[in-house]
Amino acid sequence: MLLRGSCHCGAVRYRVRSSQPVPYQRCYCSICRKTQGGGGYAIDIAADARSLEVDGRGAVTIYHARIGDTISSAERAFCGTCGSGLWIFSPEWPDMIYPFASAIDTDLPTPPEHTHVMLGSRASWVEIEGGPRDKRFAEYPDESIVDWHARTGLTTQ
Repeated sequence: MLLRGSCHCGAVRYRVRSSQPVPYQRCYCSICRKTQGGGGYAIDIAADARSLEVDGRGAVTIYHARIGDTISSAERAFCGTCGSGLWIFSPEWPDMIYPFASAIDTDLPTPPEHTHVMLGSRASWVEIEGGPRDKRFAEYPDESIVDWHARTGLTTQ
């Protein structure tokens, strides 16, 4: 599925291909909560890093989060003009890029269930909304984004 995304001010627009476009996973870690601010969590989608095409790349700024005394190798891309979060790229998984669902302009499929991750880090004010099929984890599940899409039959071409 071709996904089109952009920042709030329009300085950055991008296109990327995804066979895992369902925004099912909500991350409540302090990094996602503080850099995304959406309901106390961020939602990532998996996409093919080689397919990323960016207009306005000069406005893209990269942030490497601090995890304790360590600087993360993951690159959190955001618009340097308006601050919108755009995607995460990690050199540990060079074939993948993880666009934030909040930056995607393409209509996305509605997930039949959600996976709530890093609940051990959620802010006390955040209420966990969800359905009876939702899965909840203090940290990360063993099931990857790719595995979840395959299990639910929602992988696209």
